[in-house]
Amino acid sequence: MEREFMEFDVVIVGAGPSGLAAACRIKKQAAETGQEVSVCVVEKGSEVGAHILSGAIFEPRALEELFPDWKELGAPLNTPVTRDDIYMLTSEEKSSKVPGLFVPKTMHNEGNYIISLGNLCRWMAQQAENLGVEVYPGFAAQEALIDENGVVTGILTGDLGVDREGNPKEGFYTPGMELRAKYTLFAEGCRGHIGKQLIKRFNLDSDADAQHYGIGIKEIWDIDPSKHEEGLVVHTAGWPLDITKNENTGGSFLYHIEGNQIVVGLIVDLSYSNPHLSPFDEFQRYKHHPVIKQYLEGGKRVSYGARAICKGGLNSLPKMVFPGGALIGCDLGTLNFAKIKGSHTAMKSGMLAADAVLEALKAGRTGGDELTGYVDGFKSSWLYDELFGSRNFGPAIHKFGPLLGGAFNFVDQNLFGGKIPMTLHDTTPDYACMKKAADAPKIAYPKPDGVISFDKLSSVFLSNTNHEEDQPVHLKLKDPSIPIEKNLPLYDEPAQRYCPAGVYEVVTADNGDKRFQINAQNCVHCKTCDIKDPSQNINWVAPEGTGGPNYPNM
Repeated sequence: MEREFMEFDVVIVGAGPSGLAAACRIKKQAAETGQEVSVCVVEKGSEVGAHILSGAIFEPRALEELFPDWKELGAPLNTPVTRDDIYMLTSEEKSSKVPGLFVPKTMHNEGNYIISLGNLCRWMAQQAENLGVEVYPGFAAQEALIDENGVVTGILTGDLGVDREGNPKEGFYTPGMELRAKYTLFAEGCRGHIGKQLIKRFNLDSDADAQHYGIGIKEIWDIDPSKHEEGLVVHTAGWPLDITKNENTGGSFLYHIEGNQIVVGLIVDLSYSNPHLSPFDEFQRYKHHPVIKQYLEGGKRVSYGARAICKGGLNSLPKMVFPGGALIGCDLGTLNFAKIKGSHTAMKSGMLAADAVLEALKAGRTGGDELTGYVDGFKSSWLYDELFGSRNFGPAIHKFGPLLGGAFNFVDQNLFGGKIPMTLHDTTPDYACMKKAADAPKIAYPKPDGVISFDKLSSVFLSNTNHEEDQPVHLKLKDPSIPIEKNLPLYDEPAQRYCPAGVYEVVTADNGDKRFQINAQNCVHCKTCDIKDPSQNINWVAPEGTGGPNYPNM
């Protein structure tokens, strides 16, 4: 098919913190040096911020480098952290507060802000457009354009108006466009579907540890003003996850933001071994713990969402560059798990890539080469130093469990400043950690009460998720027989439980036959299925542009 095309110096895939930071940096630096550089950002969400979900405690270091006058420009950093409380939940009723002396330095939040990352991205998009960046929400990058020499030359956006069988709908069809670029930066977020293809195509992870992931599930609540303490940060470890064995680890957060609201969430490491575990249901029962419930009683839940996070850190970073482009942000995996923060690191990676692009263009290079300046800049930056200092944090938890791993990390972070003279490695991917269903205890989850805890479908409703029903299913099965013939007998088909949106069901017919049903309309784009399926049979690809959640303040 002959497709229309547009040409730019730089195309950026994803309007998250890394992509927008890269776009702003390129245009700001180009203006200072008198360069003319055209930059385009494509975003699959209906608007910038629609698909952004994070805790989020925000460290403003990278923002201050990018926009030293961010306060005067009105960046939405409205809630400074006033206090950190950390609890170990030892049972469904009991807890102990962790003394400040034993809190790792990376968990201290002086000088940080509680924010909506979605709103920060909306603000950054405004700054980008003011600088001359072309920002196109509602356009999903479907694949990378790669020429006969193996050079990435841009991206192809998805077709609009295609029915479930892949045929154009009469009167509604718009073919995707080629967005050609000298350099293409991929900033799709955690487990980007094109980033995953590029890592495989160019063998970028050949020298890296396995990437590790968690699923973060989050709600926003309006609460009783008498219970609200703006700026309070609460983190917990332990119950309902296991603190004595290394089988299902994670932690939780509860942040008091402005407007008598709190955000509450649970992160479950996707290395968990019990196929009967449901991260969604663990989160719902977690909210009944007295430490958390005290804030929720009398309140009202107003928003829900979920998203996978990359937490492998420095040891799991793939090669950053390939001919014609680079991975940035969580597409690369720059989150600092020791801090549970990835926005400032994502922004910095985007800015480093931007500097390398400008250097290449200024030197008269016309694309197709590798941005080695990005790699060099990364290795000499505070971003590298920060990730190096936390390189052992995740592997210690995975290898030794939450208690011994936590003790190791306390010594490493507080006594050695993250430079303990050894590097831990963990090469087992999360999907391979799953036990057989027959070898794991079943979990009886309490029914939701509709006050503190809720079901999946009412939760998805609050995420404002919508997909055009008559479009190709964007959750692709490599082998349609595997869910029923393999995953069901071996693992009791865990997709029924690890998905936080009720996308996957095993349906039994009147004659007893079972079939695997995919409710793609429910998908909140968390990517957990792509990561955790034990047979690696599910391939998440971008649906039609504007599809998915529409988060207002996540």
